[in-house]
Amino acid sequence: MNVFVAGGGMILQDQILPSLYQLQRLSLIGEISVCARHASTLDALENTEKIRRAFPGSRFRRIEGSFTDAMRDLAPGNLVIVALPDQLHFAAVMQALAQDQHVICVKPLVLTVHESETIEREARARGRFVGIEYHKRFDDRSFMARERYRAGFFGEFKLGTAVLFEKWYYRQSNFQNWFTQDNSDAFTYIGCHYVDLAAFITSLEPTAVSVYGIPDRFPNGNVGWLWTDARVLFSNGACLNVQNALGFPDAGPGSNIQGLTMYFAGATDGGWLHHSDQYRGLAYCGSGQYTEPSPDYFQYIDLGSAGVTPVGYGYRSIEFLVKQARRVEAGHPSDRPDLLRQIDADGIVATPANSRYNERVIQAARASIADKGRLVEFA
Repeated sequence: MNVFVAGGGMILQDQILPSLYQLQRLSLIGEISVCARHASTLDALENTEKIRRAFPGSRFRRIEGSFTDAMRDLAPGNLVIVALPDQLHFAAVMQALAQDQHVICVKPLVLTVHESETIEREARARGRFVGIEYHKRFDDRSFMARERYRAGFFGEFKLGTAVLFEKWYYRQSNFQNWFTQDNSDAFTYIGCHYVDLAAFITSLEPTAVSVYGIPDRFPNGNVGWLWTDARVLFSNGACLNVQNALGFPDAGPGSNIQGLTMYFAGATDGGWLHHSDQYRGLAYCGSGQYTEPSPDYFQYIDLGSAGVTPVGYGYRSIEFLVKQARRVEAGHPSDRPDLLRQIDADGIVATPANSRYNERVIQAARASIADKGRLVEFA
């Protein structure tokens, strides 16, 4: 199975491309192609020192130009990874399906419920897998929390808080060219991680959301909702408060600041869960820099072979999604509908069918932020 990647942003450099190189090293995928509009984007990917050291001799096929044009030449039954700005996901996923490709899309899948439903219908009609890359699901801590919650260990979810602030330097990146008020906001782009994670742990679905956005200006003059404060209500009446921003100091410890805390009501006692994505027992100082990075999301480890090996839940997420695409492609066409239904029912991978609550939340959130934080309910 060959892989075509549409887009060339930070997530491709930090997680997706090295994960694909590792899967290629393991003979789980074939040729890797990357399509980006600008040669400078492809140059930056090719010259990323960490990736070159980890995978000496590995190269991707460069495609400079529009993904719309490039996808027309794809042979059926391969894999497209959509790593584009939020507002471009729907067009890219639909074109990939029209070319009979399996699809992995970075979160969020799309910005409206109708778009999600359209993707699901098209994928089912063609017997193609579509998975959304919510990598926090693949953190071991998430699986442990999910298992214990569903076993009744904590009691019932009642109240929670989540924070994810990306660093200030995001504002100097390509984000300033697309992350405008019309296209996305901090809650839609990064807050969706914790809405999905809370639902993944508890199986409760969101029913209402309010998002208050604070506009701020990028260096190029564009204005975006760079600070957001959200309240997400769930089907049992629970409330998750979520704060997001592109505003954590560049000199701050770690690559960002993030975490989830949940509170529960049991029969005779309360319950508490702190899902720390920030401080995980590793801290170091040297060359004038102090940091406390997450060793678990995505790291390179020297296991003694040529190059080094990527580890962490960021890699496991890509690996698992690719394996689901391979599993469906290997099945007889008559068996694929049942395979896709089984993947939906398992609920480990986010799909258009089993995680549509994310699109309901995002669609309502976009309406709320435009109306100064009005609570928007949905069925």
